[in-house]
Amino acid sequence: MRGYWDPLPTARRLVAAVESTREVFSGVWAERNWRNVPGPFYGAATDSMMLGRVDAPHHIAYDDDLGDGFGTEFVYRQPGNDAETEAMVGAAQLELYSGYGWDGDDHWTSATVRAWWRDRGRVRDWGLAIAAGWGADTHPDWGINGSAQYRPHYHDAAQGHLDFVAYIDDGLETYLRGYVFWLDKRRAPRRWEALPVL
Repeated sequence: MRGYWDPLPTARRLVAAVESTREVFSGVWAERNWRNVPGPFYGAATDSMMLGRVDAPHHIAYDDDLGDGFGTEFVYRQPGNDAETEAMVGAAQLELYSGYGWDGDDHWTSATVRAWWRDRGRVRDWGLAIAAGWGADTHPDWGINGSAQYRPHYHDAAQGHLDFVAYIDDGLETYLRGYVFWLDKRRAPRRWEALPVL
C-alpha cells in the first residue's frame, strides 16, 4: 500500500459491537513501551501474561523488562486492513489490564515519527539480542520442576522479535512515510503526490 490505511473506524465498530463492563483501550500514552512502532495502537502498562500473539502474532511482540522471562506487550506492526484490525482488537480484549491505547494519532507528529525511525537501530539491536536468547534451547525453562512446557511460547516470542527486525529492514519505512503523510494531511495521497521522506 502506498498510503496509510486508518484502522480506527473498524476498531471502534468492533469494540462497540462487544458488550463489556471494561474499557478495552485505556492505555496511557506516557506509559507506552518505547518499542511500539508509530501509529494509533500501542502497548503501555499491559499485564505480563504475554498472550497478545495468540490473536495478533503479526502485530504484537513481548519485551523482557520485568526480568526472568517476563515482560509486557507492544505493537511492532500496525494493522493495515479489517482482518488485521480485528486481530489487534482481539489481542487488546484479551489483555487483563486494558493496557493498550488507540490514541496514538493524537500524540505522534511528523517530527516524533522521524525521531523514532532515526533510533530504529536501538530497537533492531534489542530485537536480535532477545530473539537469540528466547529462541535458544538453552533458555531457562519456566515450567514446574524445570520442565520445558513453556519453551514453545518463548520460541514463538523469539519469532515475533525476528519478524519485527525483518519489518524494520523491509516494509516499515514505506508504512511510516504513508503515516507521516496521513498525520500531516489526514487523507490518503493523490496519485501525483510524493510521500514525505523520513
